[in-house]
Amino acid sequence: MDVTPPTPTEPLIGRTGQEVPDTTRDQLDEILHHAAEAGEQLRSWSRPRRAVLLTALAEALETDPDELIEVAQQETRLETPRLRNEITRTAFQLREFAAAILEGSYLEATIDHAAETAMGPRPDLRRMLVPLGVVAVYSASNFPFAFSVLGGDTASALAAGNAVVVKAHPGHPRTSQIVAARAAQVLDGLGAPPGSLGLVHGFDTGTDLVRHPLVDAAAFTGSVRGGQALARQAAMREDPIPFYGELGSLNPVLVTSHAVEEHAAKFGQGLAKSVLQSGGQLCTKPGLVLVPRGPGGDELIEHIADAIKRADAFPALTESMAGGYAEGAAARSEHSTVIGVGGTASPQQYQPRIVSVVAEDAVGEILSECFGPLAVVVRYSDEEEALSVIRRLEGSLTATFLTGESEDISTSRTYAALSKQVGRVLLNDYPTGVAVSWAQHHGGPSPATNSVHTSVGMTAMRRFLRPMTWQNAPQNLLPQELWDTNTKIPTRIDGQITMPLNR
Repeated sequence: MDVTPPTPTEPLIGRTGQEVPDTTRDQLDEILHHAAEAGEQLRSWSRPRRAVLLTALAEALETDPDELIEVAQQETRLETPRLRNEITRTAFQLREFAAAILEGSYLEATIDHAAETAMGPRPDLRRMLVPLGVVAVYSASNFPFAFSVLGGDTASALAAGNAVVVKAHPGHPRTSQIVAARAAQVLDGLGAPPGSLGLVHGFDTGTDLVRHPLVDAAAFTGSVRGGQALARQAAMREDPIPFYGELGSLNPVLVTSHAVEEHAAKFGQGLAKSVLQSGGQLCTKPGLVLVPRGPGGDELIEHIADAIKRADAFPALTESMAGGYAEGAAARSEHSTVIGVGGTASPQQYQPRIVSVVAEDAVGEILSECFGPLAVVVRYSDEEEALSVIRRLEGSLTATFLTGESEDISTSRTYAALSKQVGRVLLNDYPTGVAVSWAQHHGGPSPATNSVHTSVGMTAMRRFLRPMTWQNAPQNLLPQELWDTNTKIPTRIDGQITMPLNR
């Protein structure tokens, strides 16, 4: 199955110097018609069969990773160890989704047998989650594997039983092509219907994709402006569809007075490392650090600033992103005190930077994300001042609290206020690092995300499923998971959870 556009149109030039053509509207129509047909067939695939597919896709990624890494490094300038780890992560999450669908609890299988109740007779009702059909996935710039063709959005959508059409990111088009070609071989070999996984290119194509009547949901990781524009298109359709956007995040950090008294050096160095990780090109980079006034806070800031000053400039993913960072860093520096600047940067690089303001001056652009190795330190005198800043913050993916060894912040008003604004709270750890697991939540109030669902972890499947109930249906019309004789997945029967080993 060929998932690449069959004929060239206006070319996109990747950093490898090779042309990747935009997808025409006719090609997009054809790809989506195949996807819609594939979605109908995949809906009937058993969970074990889908698990085999996901596992085989993981193996395809891990076969000859050097080929993938070479092209991705040329296109993104990300370092080889980082890319190798990302391939490992991407294969891992494919296997984790395979295990999750075999376990089956994600289906929320529920059976209420016909019975007499206090409200009168109840019919036989059986409910579970079913796939939507076709999911559009928009690749991220900063993860050419983990949030791209076979990344978490694609893995969760395929695991849920949907067909997927991926909009490649222009920052790594050739990498996307190679991964898609490997996936196509796996899909063909396992008898997947043509159209199970498609790949398209082009800015206008991305807009046409979310508008297309054959698309049932979309997932996006990227900028606030880009995500909001696509979300509007999804909402303005004649048949609006869910749009799951992971957009911008400041990821505030609150350092307590006990923390700086006990661990100023350790926390300062740890924060700097987190800000600099992958050139600050991570959605969980800590962008704002609330530090108490006083000698302990001064010491912590000195350690952050020293690490920033010793850091070299980082290659940017794209030249436009480097330009955007330079503008953002300059704007924030105008309204703050610059306390640390890294190595001199070319127009294609990021220059690490740390700036500081007092609490009353923490307003406007200072409190918004700057994508890249920059962080804003806000000095506060007491809890009231810290609260005044927190109340001005928008939603984020994470909030981090750095505390003393025996400090209890459970009754702290800053803890309560900041926790309400995020999807993940960290204690004495750093947010750059998102484990793939059942308990993970990678989301948060707007503008971090525009939904209550996670884009990382096993429950990411919930985005691409919808509930369906069968009433008084004969067994042959029911999914096997709802048969009376099914004993393989957790099921709620007449209000009680029944586990497989007990049935």
